[in-house]
Amino acid sequence: MRYRNLGGTGIEVSAYCLGTMMFGAVGNPDHDGCVRIIHTALDQGVNFVDTADMYSAGESETIVGKALKGRRDDVVLATKVHFQMGEGRNRSGNSRRWITRAVEESLGRLGTDWIDLYQVHRPDPSTDIEETLSVLGDLVRAGKIRAFGCSTFPAEQIAEAHHVAERRGLPRLRTEQPPYSILARGVERDVLPTARRFGMGVLTWSPLASGFLSGKHRLGRDIDMTTGRAALHPARFDLSIPGNVAKLEAVEKLAEVADGIGRTVPELALAFPLAHPAVTSVIIGPRTAEQLEAALKGADLVLDDAVLDRIDEIVPPGTNLYHPDGVWQPLALTDPAQRRRPLTDRSAG
Repeated sequence: MRYRNLGGTGIEVSAYCLGTMMFGAVGNPDHDGCVRIIHTALDQGVNFVDTADMYSAGESETIVGKALKGRRDDVVLATKVHFQMGEGRNRSGNSRRWITRAVEESLGRLGTDWIDLYQVHRPDPSTDIEETLSVLGDLVRAGKIRAFGCSTFPAEQIAEAHHVAERRGLPRLRTEQPPYSILARGVERDVLPTARRFGMGVLTWSPLASGFLSGKHRLGRDIDMTTGRAALHPARFDLSIPGNVAKLEAVEKLAEVADGIGRTVPELALAFPLAHPAVTSVIIGPRTAEQLEAALKGADLVLDDAVLDRIDEIVPPGTNLYHPDGVWQPLALTDPAQRRRPLTDRSAG
């Protein structure tokens, strides 16, 4: 296993980060089985574990807490805050009120006194970024977290956060966690260069492109829409949509590349993000022990320029063959009021 420094934190993390989104009711409800998967990853040299409070409504954090008993000091533990947790108001977002409470709830589920990396899961247009940076800085000083970052932030909001931190003398974002795969390369245009410009660590998610690069889905094969990610996000797998067929066509070409170097498509896919100079670690998110074993087989793979050039021909740099974040969209796009002048002002000169 290779190791890299996480931004400027001085924390060394494995090039593979174990993601735990599939542990719990959403994926694998067998707690003991999930604990064994985590222990296997740790035994294979993975020292970086990423979860979130909203994964299976806190169940994933509980599983991770069980797995880390007796091994906590050896693990760099990351979790996230933002999405709605439970019923009622003020149980989501990036406010001081919610983050102060949410971190305590995460600490309790994880069974730990501290979180190594606490990440803001998505932007919150209702909360000033200064408010968020301020409370996260207070949590660092209180010893509850060691560092903090963001996840799936647009480049302009990352830059704004750093500008506000400098202007107000606040601690700054140390990491970003964007979606990044061979089929979703949009972050190469702005997010990754921005993170690199500010010396941030980057841990990328969805390297297998929601399963399209897992080797399971190939052109000419039917997709079972009743299970797995296809059941969760049917629009991403519906082959009546031309964009989904285009993904499968790209997979066939990538399979030829993988065959040419004696590797599998998922091994190629996991190695790809790590070739980018901005990327620190790639998140692997197995649901089963077999999926973990398959992912770890490619841990030694380093792609040379010839392979990367061939990938660029199949999916050009900066190109998204699908929208990688199906959970969040900028308010500027989803709220018509953000895009339309009031009717009384539209005729004004």
